[in-house]
Amino acid sequence: MMKSTEKTSRKKYHVKKGDQVVIISGNWKAAEGKITAVISKNDRVVVEVDRGKLSPQKQQKLESRVRTVRKSRQNPQGGLIERPVSVHVSNVKLLKKADKNEKPAEKAEKKEKTEKAEA
Repeated sequence: MMKSTEKTSRKKYHVKKGDQVVIISGNWKAAEGKITAVISKNDRVVVEVDRGKLSPQKQQKLESRVRTVRKSRQNPQGGLIERPVSVHVSNVKLLKKADKNEKPAEKAEKKEKTEKAEA
């Protein structure tokens, strides 16, 4: 039993969401991209791969990374949906850390609109 004063341990990784990384092993070796999510349950990161820096073979492989979806309200036609690349944390190397002061594009645009409205 855990006491209320004890904290659960949280996994720490050398990378976090928003970091620029290069994949150092596996099917996507030498591919660069930005981390869009960290899945601590499986020790994996979801990487948005820069297509311009891939070889033609890897670009084709990236396009073939799809998932079949049944018909639903969200997808009335069903069909295929592209899946992001998921890689184990140990297979990525940090290139550039995410800026703490860097705001997501949506927040920056919203701020600009409010400033223009005030002026």
